[in-house]
Amino acid sequence: MKGYDFTLSGAQLTAMGSGALWWPDQSLLVVSDLHLGKSERIARRGGTSLPPYDTRDTLTRLAADLALSHARTVVCLGDSFDDLAAADALPEEERQWIFRLQAGRRWVWIEGNHDPGPVEFGGAHLAELPLPPLTFRHIAQDGASGEVSGHYHPKASVQLRGRTVTRAAFLIDTNRIILPAYGTYTGGLHSQHAALRDLMRNEAIAVLTGATPTAIPMPR
Repeated sequence: MKGYDFTLSGAQLTAMGSGALWWPDQSLLVVSDLHLGKSERIARRGGTSLPPYDTRDTLTRLAADLALSHARTVVCLGDSFDDLAAADALPEEERQWIFRLQAGRRWVWIEGNHDPGPVEFGGAHLAELPLPPLTFRHIAQDGASGEVSGHYHPKASVQLRGRTVTRAAFLIDTNRIILPAYGTYTGGLHSQHAALRDLMRNEAIAVLTGATPTAIPMPR
């Protein structure tokens, strides 16, 4: 699997350029913060009208990662839907698409702050998933080890050919990994933000997403 290979608590993992995390020994694909239905939620609350293609784009990229990895298990690390009403409002075509992606796989929805309760889709709905040596949850906890989480939508910047390039990024240290947001229209929180500086150890790296995932010391 093409990506950035690393070890967390003895588990061999790959940070993929798409923003997904691959655990080959478990045939497990992890994505975080899909925020499906975000354009519908923004419009419903009187915000800026955005082209309603975000869910379709996110599911297209997820389908491609599943076709590439042949994952037997998928873990969605919370905020999979922009809110519970957005989950209910998904067009039938997109609902059926999700069901097709789930077919033949174990599928786990981790609860997030945007989707704190069960949704009317298949799979398991959990507050967190312990799968030693790793634990999967939405928001990182102080003192955790072997933790895989999301929530913060981290991004980082690097100088390339004299210009600053900013991309969604994985943040990785010896205790944890924080995944970038996978969904379209999700935005991001720069790694220099105090919330991320306080969570990540001094040796942390940022792995920028893209065609060739690039690892750099985490910008602070």
